[in-house]
Amino acid sequence: MTFSIVAKCARTGQFGVAAATAMPAVGKLLTHAFTRVGAIATQARLNPYIGIDGLDLLRQGLSADEVVERLKNLDPRADLRQFAIVDVSGGRAAWTGSGCPDWAGHHLDDGFTVQGNRLAGPHVLRAAAETFKQMADSPLDKRLVEALTAGDQAGGDTKGERSATVYVVDTEEYPLWDIRVDEHERPVEELKRLHDVFSRDLLPQIRKMPTRANPAGEHGEDIA
Repeated sequence: MTFSIVAKCARTGQFGVAAATAMPAVGKLLTHAFTRVGAIATQARLNPYIGIDGLDLLRQGLSADEVVERLKNLDPRADLRQFAIVDVSGGRAAWTGSGCPDWAGHHLDDGFTVQGNRLAGPHVLRAAAETFKQMADSPLDKRLVEALTAGDQAGGDTKGERSATVYVVDTEEYPLWDIRVDEHERPVEELKRLHDVFSRDLLPQIRKMPTRANPAGEHGEDIA
């Protein structure tokens, strides 16, 4: 009941996940990413531990392919799951269980993967992938949002979407982007609107926050 995209930016090293689904408030359960480790989307009959345990396995140095195989063996109902992984090297892998609702599948590409279930068809994934590749010079967050929009416009979830999310990590342990539309008639459109607002009003403040290298952050009168 979801389609998503998981990616690593070759230019910046950022990892990100974007998704839209027919369920409300799916963002925090579906999206998993950590700086210099990787990113994971877990969906269909969603198992959050796929993301949690998957990141732990990536931290141990396993590749995306190896993590997929390990997670399949750990989950007794892997047939109901769909998940995708991008590792620190940009390797990518995905799994679509036989019990996922039709149409279900995934598409692996250079440094990213798109996947979905109960979709209008494989053209939804193709539209998202083509848009993502065409925007190679844009920031990862914008590429993810536009790819999700393209998939939505191509038919998306056959039941329609109720929530959408984009999650991006950069150099710090906290996210650079974490936008969640938890309940909306047109969640992907709302995600785009919020992305524009956050780009203008929030991102400059996040860039000034404390970092591991600079624990004081940037001080100024414009900081609340």
